[in-house]
Amino acid sequence: MPLVKLYFSPALLLLVLFCPLWQVSQSLPVLSKGPMTDSCVSSARTLLLNITDTLAQNNLFSGIDCTKQSVELNTETNTASVCAPKESTCSGTLKSEFNQDSCLTNIGEDLHHYYKFLAAQPDPQRVLAQSVLLSLKELMNCFAWSLPTDVASDMAAAGRPSSFEERLTLCKVLKGFQVRTITINRAIAYMYSGEHTK
Repeated sequence: MPLVKLYFSPALLLLVLFCPLWQVSQSLPVLSKGPMTDSCVSSARTLLLNITDTLAQNNLFSGIDCTKQSVELNTETNTASVCAPKESTCSGTLKSEFNQDSCLTNIGEDLHHYYKFLAAQPDPQRVLAQSVLLSLKELMNCFAWSLPTDVASDMAAAGRPSSFEERLTLCKVLKGFQVRTITINRAIAYMYSGEHTK
């Protein structure tokens, strides 16, 4: 029996020594610095410009004064709060920590949400497809998440004319996406600057 203990002791010692190293290497965030490149900052800025330009187009919102409509935000995420810079007092309370993984996850969930919604909208003149959806895809490439795969049937309906209610909802959601994209631009610029690591 003592002989068996001798054989397992070195193996156990090696296991104890290498397991913590393996666990540390596995727990490092995949997106620690990778996604915040010049092209990601540029893609986020382009997306915001395309949304703003699209909101100014009257033919997409015929019969609606989109500037006077309310804003509909995606309430399934916490992007605004989790992406606030550390030691920020924007919300009235001091936020001392910044969690990059949580911020990136919430941004990714927002981008998926808006992509699925916009891809399902009637777009017979391809206004959304050629501007907002195109720049949204480019920004989504900065993250480890892939494009939603369940939008093919929704995109098939994009060629039909839109109803008044659909145009009204599109206006409100697009205005909400514009607000959220401002937050996303600020968060990406903050991570790109490296201030969150100081």
